[in-house]
Amino acid sequence: MTPMNGAEAFVKMLQLNGVKHIFGLCGDTSLPFYDALARMDHGMDHVLTRDERSAAYMADAYARVTGKVGVCEGPSGGGATYLLPGLVEANESSVPVLGITSDVSVTSRGRYPLTELDQQSLYRPLTKWNTTIDLASQIPGAIRSAFRAMTTGTPGAAHICLPYDVQKNPADPADIWAQPEHSHYPAMRTVAAAEDIDRAADRLVGARAPVIICGGGVVQSGASAELETLAMALNAVVCTTVSGKGSLADTHPLNAGVVGSNGGVMATRDVVKQADVVLFVACRAGSTTTEHWRFPEPSTTILHLDVDPMVVGANYATDVGMVGDAKLSLAALNQAVAQRLPHRRSDVVDGRELVSRARAVKFGMFDELARSTDMPIKPERVVDALNRLLPPEAIIVADPGTPCPYFSAYFNAPQAGRHFITNRAHGALGFAMAAGVGAQYGRPNATVVSVMGDGSFGFTCGELETIARRKVPLKMVVFSNSVYGWIKASQKAGYDERYFSVDFSRTDHARVAEAFGIKAFRVEAPADLDSALKAALAYDGPALVDVVAQPLQDAAAPVSQWMG
Repeated sequence: MTPMNGAEAFVKMLQLNGVKHIFGLCGDTSLPFYDALARMDHGMDHVLTRDERSAAYMADAYARVTGKVGVCEGPSGGGATYLLPGLVEANESSVPVLGITSDVSVTSRGRYPLTELDQQSLYRPLTKWNTTIDLASQIPGAIRSAFRAMTTGTPGAAHICLPYDVQKNPADPADIWAQPEHSHYPAMRTVAAAEDIDRAADRLVGARAPVIICGGGVVQSGASAELETLAMALNAVVCTTVSGKGSLADTHPLNAGVVGSNGGVMATRDVVKQADVVLFVACRAGSTTTEHWRFPEPSTTILHLDVDPMVVGANYATDVGMVGDAKLSLAALNQAVAQRLPHRRSDVVDGRELVSRARAVKFGMFDELARSTDMPIKPERVVDALNRLLPPEAIIVADPGTPCPYFSAYFNAPQAGRHFITNRAHGALGFAMAAGVGAQYGRPNATVVSVMGDGSFGFTCGELETIARRKVPLKMVVFSNSVYGWIKASQKAGYDERYFSVDFSRTDHARVAEAFGIKAFRVEAPADLDSALKAALAYDGPALVDVVAQPLQDAAAPVSQWMG
């Protein structure tokens, strides 16, 4: 066999695990790894970024739209600390992202070398799996373990620390192999126990007004068809978390939309309040979804299906808990429900009618604001325009702040699946632009639109160079309102309008984008919005639309703490 060093073994192991794209940033301790990437025939594309955080966010969105592991990398020291925000976001969002950080040589440890850092301790509490490699012979096994951990059970992030000298030491070619099932997720699925499925079917068929609340695991599992079958059989309302958006088509007659304190409205809250049985599917039933465990009320009969047994019963007294993959377990639940439907009670609430009424109220308010000709432009008008102008396969990537609640509540994808991405675990600014790049690489034929506030733009605008250099046809929309709007709106609602250190000066984001070589448009008048968005969407390359928008503290955002 041809001799190889540790860096070459690492590259080969990534190739065997089906990796096609690596997002990252160079550094001294990564030189052998980069040299191996340069010399070897591996079929992988390395996307050089301008910030390690961006590399991790790109890998995150790439994983969400492809069903494969996202891979990012950075050097020792500062690079290792910058990569961390993206890995913890992916891990808490159950997204498989492998973070690779190079490190000082093993033989230099404890001798005060530049950039020395205990990376394994740093990453341990924030990833699902994490190791530091001390010998080149450990590389194949470490990568196999990382991919196994990331893709099985509850998906999550992994981290591998790769010291400089280990990359140059000899490795054993005989140990270079990969387990094919671990190249995608969810891998090696399990189904919930039959007795639990039967008990849940009894409760659902016996319910007068069942409601199904879906988390992100439904989309990740590819369980939309099984979910639709169950909802149609029961004529049951389906609601989603922000991450679960896409479990059903947003326009489905049984989909009431996002519920909770971010993206939910009073009409969707009322749908949950009237339920006598709530089935949580691949959903943690956390504080945002349930408005701090108030809706559903604790007295409601709760059924809970999740691949993670620690989630079931964590926040609600659960009548029936089921542990298993959403797709397989919903398929089994459908069979059990079908057997019991002939004996169903006669006074069941009409789920279609419930959804129709709730959506009429929700979009009635929205449509009125979307038609407004007031200046600055209302956020509703931007969402409405994109709903009308985007092709069906489009993907929206939204930052926290202004975009998240508005697009969670009102963006209407006409089909199920991953067409909406936001970072709901830790909500860091600077996500959408970088994540949009990852989504575009993952689905090169889709129209991808990153929507962000101007605060978020300031975190990540350096990646405009990456977008221009790589000719990524990403479309970007900036809500320009000169404020950290979420915080100012919270100061208005809860602190008697004592505004402190939340306002900043306005930037001409279109001119900034043009300086990087990006086609850009600036919109101040509502009447000009459609034409600018149409031109950006039709442009054969990256484009940015800078919208002078209503500040969030003055807007009617679908956020319960501001609505009362």
